[in-house]
Amino acid sequence: MLYYEKPIFEKYHPAGSSVMDKKSIILIGMPGCGKSTVGVLLAKAVCKRFLDTDLLIQQREKKPLQVIINTRGNLFFADCEEQAILAIRQRGQVIATGGSVVYSDRAMLHLKSLGTVVFLDTPFPEIKKRLWNLKTRGIVLKKGQTLEDMYNERRPLYEKYADVAVHTGRMKTEQVVQTVVERTGLERCDL
Repeated sequence: MLYYEKPIFEKYHPAGSSVMDKKSIILIGMPGCGKSTVGVLLAKAVCKRFLDTDLLIQQREKKPLQVIINTRGNLFFADCEEQAILAIRQRGQVIATGGSVVYSDRAMLHLKSLGTVVFLDTPFPEIKKRLWNLKTRGIVLKKGQTLEDMYNERRPLYEKYADVAVHTGRMKTEQVVQTVVERTGLERCDL
């Protein structure tokens, strides 16, 4: 049996360093704002685990999001989303949420207890450009609701729950990652 003075991770990231910080970073925002893309790169940049709650829901239900919404409805989906969020116990990770998570006060309060909530604030024209696949993407739209209606309804909720807002505009993904790092006081481990 091999003996190590310290576990490998601690050897390169000593206790007390921000990399060992148990605070999670939770990304919220409209569908298409880049939560999953930014989340993966942010997790790599700060040496944290990455969790995508949309994937958690799909794994739990064994169906794609859009199939869940189409076959079981928005209320069932909202319940699935809330239950998936409430089941998260591990801290110290980057969490990309579904855009509709802000409809659940319980889910958002739980996420806030895990760490810092970051709103990726992307202007509507940019969201509209990115979301060409509304029918298959797994987006919760109410009957008769347009994408712009949804944007206008959710934006105040994102602002309400956010600890930090990052105005992404037309920033490149790496610029968004760096801005999140700076605004949350994280330390990069990839430089």
